[in-house]
Amino acid sequence: MLERGVISLTDLNWWTLLSKNWGKILGALLGLVFAMLVINYGFWVGVFVFLCIGIGLVLGWRLDVGPGLSRLLDRFFKSE
Repeated sequence: MLERGVISLTDLNWWTLLSKNWGKILGALLGLVFAMLVINYGFWVGVFVFLCIGIGLVLGWRLDVGPGLSRLLDRFFKSE
């Protein structure tokens, strides 16, 4: 029998746990990936990879919520 106030792992709803702490989990995983990149390839390669990932995320987000990639590219490369 469990003591009062103690929660066993079987009592946890995993989906609720993940949804309430997704930022912490994502941050930990990104930190782990960055550390592995730095150890294997060096600091600047790790920074470059994360920069490319960030640009890809922003472009993907814009495609999901915005009018499209062509409008985004027109903003950056305006022809006068």
